[in-house]
Amino acid sequence: MSLEIYLDNSATTRVHPRVAEVMMRCFTEQYGNPSSLHTMGAGAERSLEEAREVVARYLGVSPSEVYFTSGGTEGNNMVLRGGCAARRSWGRHLITTAVEHPSVLRTCQALEEEGWEVTYLPVDRQGRIDPEDLGRALREDTALVSVMMVNNEVGSLQPVEAIGEILKGRTGRRPLFHVDAVQAVGKLPLRPSDWGVDALTASGHKFHGPKGVGFLYLRQGVEVSPLMTGGEQERGLRPGTENVPGAVGLARALELSLEEFDARAVAALRDLLVSSVLEGAPDAVWNGYPEGAPHIANISFPGVSGEMMVHHLAEAGVYVSTGSACSSRKPTSHVLEAMGLEEELLQGALRFSLSAETTEADVRRAAAVVVEVYRELKELFGRG
Repeated sequence: MSLEIYLDNSATTRVHPRVAEVMMRCFTEQYGNPSSLHTMGAGAERSLEEAREVVARYLGVSPSEVYFTSGGTEGNNMVLRGGCAARRSWGRHLITTAVEHPSVLRTCQALEEEGWEVTYLPVDRQGRIDPEDLGRALREDTALVSVMMVNNEVGSLQPVEAIGEILKGRTGRRPLFHVDAVQAVGKLPLRPSDWGVDALTASGHKFHGPKGVGFLYLRQGVEVSPLMTGGEQERGLRPGTENVPGAVGLARALELSLEEFDARAVAALRDLLVSSVLEGAPDAVWNGYPEGAPHIANISFPGVSGEMMVHHLAEAGVYVSTGSACSSRKPTSHVLEAMGLEEELLQGALRFSLSAETTEADVRRAAAVVVEVYRELKELFGRG
């Protein structure tokens, strides 16, 4: 087998060896329950709070505003379901976009079945909403607004700051403003309190941390009803014995991302990948734009199934995806559909996602393999 090249980092990343090291100490040495009163418990609690402080410093918020979760899906559900439950008296309207992650879209659809009305904002050809559309969609009974910062399939950046300004200028009751930042944390600077964001969610395994742990930023004073009942862990919002190894690993991964992830360098590699592929396959189409997230490129290959491309590329040692891992069984991408792509471009779309570990050699070899596989498949099975 030739050298493998992993370009599916938006699905998950390799756990950084230094992250695994600190987690192993929690598993084997400092394994106490943070709620226990003895020395082992106190040590575990200290490790948990130190991890919370790392996240808080990165976001520029208070540690008391940071809650650990099992990941982005739970965090998004906590905010949407818990935020709506706490605001039933306001009315039953919320706003999101047509290109959100399934953990937001499907939760909104479930809330619709429970009597909520949802406005799904449209996007342009690059997957971006118009802030003015959001302003026009606001109503007196709007309880919550949920907009992702970086789209997980195409890398489009939503105008989070502009949305925050619109909501800040709103007279009367202001809806809770939630941002799904799963694809932004560890890659872009975030200042939720400066941007008027009330809640922000993230997942550790997207930036070389462990799976099964994430965090929620919840601005002081913002009310969210707990989804579960039980103990008083995470100040009663997320009861249950805390995942100390996971939180410690997430915090270390975040520190390492700030040291090792160079957004400009990664963006340059993304651009090299795109230009190399388009040079070798002139009919391919980049479903993105240079100012998008530095680590994601979505490219359509007309005339060939994206799923077929994924399997043949994997056989050649190059790992990519057709879109979100959470909806990989869906025939076509709801994100690309919302962007207005033609059927042929929908069927042949691939997502390439880079990390700090991606090298120029990886990109050049991957691009050459992609072009070769595309040409072969188009000749064998293509429609054009």
